[in-house]
Order: sequence, then structure tokens, then C-alpha cells
Amino acid sequence: MSLKDLPAQARPREKLLARGPSALSDAELLALLLRTGIAGKGVLQMADELLQIQGRRTVDGPAPGFGGIAGLLNATPDDLKKVKGLGPAKRAEILAVLELARRAIAQRLQENTVLADPSAVKQHLQLQLAHLRHEVFVVCFLDVQNKLLQTEELFRGTLNQTSVYPREVVLRALHHHAAAVVLAHNHPSGSVQPSEADKALTRNLRAALGLIDVRVLDHIIVGNGETLSMAEQGLL
Repeated sequence: MSLKDLPAQARPREKLLARGPSALSDAELLALLLRTGIAGKGVLQMADELLQIQGRRTVDGPAPGFGGIAGLLNATPDDLKKVKGLGPAKRAEILAVLELARRAIAQRLQENTVLADPSAVKQHLQLQLAHLRHEVFVVCFLDVQNKLLQTEELFRGTLNQTSVYPREVVLRALHHHAAAVVLAHNHPSGSVQPSEADKALTRNLRAALGLIDVRVLDHIIVGNGETLSMAEQGLL
């Protein structure tokens, strides 16, 4: 069924304008972005299938699902290119929404102290790292008011390990005149539980950065749709 076949009050655009965006389901919001479906498949059905768990059976075979909004927004351009019906324009719009979300959250962190908005830090790092299939180590450099100066990817490794050199982290902290940092890395496997190597790395970096009076406020581990704060777990 196409959107024009729905009663006016049930169409996503009219529903959003009358009741606000929170009244719409994830599929309805995505349908607004996609605007049109493909032959034999309305835009709402297409949106719903994109949000399903990948491989779920449909009448047309396995759905090309991404496991919800977070999964879709973390999809790579190559992932989106494989989906029938997502042409260049629609792929560009989805990727633009992701980049707007990244920039909006980064702006919040630049305007507010990290400690005052810890959820925004997790969202920022989730959008930066969750979609990656290789492990990376990033550092959020903060000023004396704990506002975000810059987020930098410093090291890149394999799927299960990465080499992090404290000296390089110290040099970048000095470059940014940082007063504090939030460390972060992703676990492509999905589990966010810190390993003994993660804990040892955190201790080493705290010691190295402490020599130049830069505080380590947290070390956040990012999985697909999940984050863990080592500070909140009492591991810092």
C-alpha cells in the first residue's frame, strides 16, 4: 500500500505535522525520508524491512534489515548500496542524516561540559565507532571546562586488537592544550565488556597523561548499539 492510499490522518507526514515526530514509529519516520517504495513494495513496507533483523524471511526472501534505526544509521555506504530500491539519492539522504546527528551531538559537547551530559558522550562515540568492522582507538580531548575540543582516531588495529602508544596520546594532548580526555575504542565483536588488556591500557594511559597534568575522565567501550563506561563501572 502506498502512502496516498492511507487515510489522511494515518499518513506519516500529516501525522507528524498534527501530533509531532514522537507520534511516529521508526518505520514511519524512515518512510518519510525514503518517500517512495519500489515496484510491488510500498514505502512503509520497505522501511519496515530495512529496520528488521538482517535475514528475516519475507515474501520476497530474506529482508535486507539493519536491526533498527541505530543499525541503519551505522550502515556504511557499501551496505546501503546492496539494498534494492536505495538509489544514490536515498543513500545520500540517509548518510546525510547520520552526519547531521554526529555534528549535532559534537556541537552539544562543545557547548556543554562532558560531565554535565555523559549520555551525549556515549551517543557521540556510538555514532563515530559502532559501524566500524575493525577496531580503532579514539580520544576526545577536553578543555579546562571539560568541553570537547576535538575527537581524533589515533590508532587502528585488527578485529580483536590494536596497538596504542601512550607517547602519541601525550603528544596529541599537548597539541590540543587539553586538560582532560575521554578514551574510547570499539569492540567489533559486539561485546562491550572490558578485557584485562583494556584495563591495563587505561592504567598506562592514566599514568602517562598524569605526568603532564591531563586527567582521564573515562574510557568508553562501544559495541553495536551498546556502550560501557569504565568510570561508571568503577574501573577507572
